[in-house]
Amino acid sequence: MALKKHLPNLITLVNLLSGCIAVLYAVFGHLEAAALFVAIGIGFDFFDGFAARLLKVEGELGKQLDSLADMVTSGLVPGIVMMQMLLKASSENTLESLLVAATFQWLPFCGLLVTLASAYRLANFNIDTRQTSSFVGLPTPANTLLIVSLPLICKHSEFTFVVALLQNKYLLLVLTFLSVYLLNAEIPLFALKFKNFSWRDNEFKFLFLGLSLLLLLLLQFVAVPLIVLLYVTVSFWKHLRGIKASD
Repeated sequence: MALKKHLPNLITLVNLLSGCIAVLYAVFGHLEAAALFVAIGIGFDFFDGFAARLLKVEGELGKQLDSLADMVTSGLVPGIVMMQMLLKASSENTLESLLVAATFQWLPFCGLLVTLASAYRLANFNIDTRQTSSFVGLPTPANTLLIVSLPLICKHSEFTFVVALLQNKYLLLVLTFLSVYLLNAEIPLFALKFKNFSWRDNEFKFLFLGLSLLLLLLLQFVAVPLIVLLYVTVSFWKHLRGIKASD
């Protein structure tokens, strides 16, 4: 019984551990490894809530612990990754040399705005009663996957024009502010939360996941920003259709 009660929290702690490891890799510029551990952490983040609902052990402790873990995996890590991207695009300095340099470079530190916006969103999520079965604003895991995919696209994509765009400091700055806005925007988005895995109850979610998998197979890392864009677009369309149906 004790293990059953604490199993979801143990899963959440694995998310936190993955996030801590990702932070270390991101600080030292190993962004591929950071992305890997972020993906692991987000995977465990997906299953902790499902496990809590399945075992009927949902509670306030798990809710708060989940937000604290997300603050690292889906808050601190994407901010550092964006900071590293901006640093690479604006100079040849490393993060270590930037921190000990006599002159202050403000541009790379703009990446940490993502971390601040993520913290605000996570705190607001815990007190927003509208977000029990859906989201308002882009969830931090989706935003994190978008950001950590950028260095992977730069290194592995064959679309050279996309790589060139992502190495432009001004575009990266625009993406940073877009991320900050989407995290806390009043945009209704559907939640990929499963109370069960029946087709009837989750048809829309399965179709979205299937299409996302197809995009990943065809476009690899380039698919990640497209999937996030699809997520926002489809959610907005679904919301508008719901409004028209209720009129």
